[in-house]
Amino acid sequence: MIIWISSYPKSGNTWLRFFIIALLMGKKTKLNLNHLKAINAYPHVDQFKSLISNYLDLNEVAKNWITSQKKVNSDKSLRFFKTHNMLGSLNGHAFTNGQNTLGTIHIVRDPRNVITSVKNHYNFSTFYDAIKFISNEKQILTLSNEEKKKYKEKETKYPLPQIIGSWGSHYKSWKRMKKNYLLVKYEDLIDRPKEEFAKIAIFIGNLIKINFSKDQISTAIELSSFNKLENMEKRYGFIESSINKKGKKNKFFYLGPKNDWKKILDKSISDKISKEFESEMRELGYL
Repeated sequence: MIIWISSYPKSGNTWLRFFIIALLMGKKTKLNLNHLKAINAYPHVDQFKSLISNYLDLNEVAKNWITSQKKVNSDKSLRFFKTHNMLGSLNGHAFTNGQNTLGTIHIVRDPRNVITSVKNHYNFSTFYDAIKFISNEKQILTLSNEEKKKYKEKETKYPLPQIIGSWGSHYKSWKRMKKNYLLVKYEDLIDRPKEEFAKIAIFIGNLIKINFSKDQISTAIELSSFNKLENMEKRYGFIESSINKKGKKNKFFYLGPKNDWKKILDKSISDKISKEFESEMRELGYL
């Protein structure tokens, strides 16, 4: 069965994945960013082998969402999957269902902070370009030609197209998940790491019937600190980093806890975002 780690892009999904891996592996393993492969992206070529012929055809991918999940669940093993896909359907094909899903950890982040990371990651020239991206109700994530080269043109290595929509629509879509759903705010992970990560560990433990000790949780928090992740990227690089216009890798762990929209965004930009997503931001306590 699948436990989804769902988020809009640049909302802390990678940080959360590393915490989960540290929680499950502990101190016995010398962790590095390569261990993130233990929680694969979905949809990904690996899950769709023999199911589709064109891995970049969104309609073909959507048609096989459920089939691919049945396929990976056929051995009855537990799997965590990272996804930026909205929870919904395309042409009558549902993204997932209760038969394939054990639970969901949904991480959200203030869109005024999301936008600074989005601008860096996707090489937007202005914040207005980034606003267009997070406001686009039909936004789709797919690989650019430069990114395909980053994956050494091995199609077995890259993620498939994902429907992410706008920041607001994405949040509302996953909020409709009824089965074993946990909502986590990125800002709470920064402000109250012990309490929030413990809540995540208890949620996972209840799903997989494991009682994590306080020491296990504390160790996982320490091993997955933003500073440690930042240093790992600095020393060894990170395959999920995007490529900038000069052909060099952007810094993936960009600002993290230092990402404060009040110090970065002009009032006109922050006001525009607040107006665009007022309802969702009020619901989440961002306004």
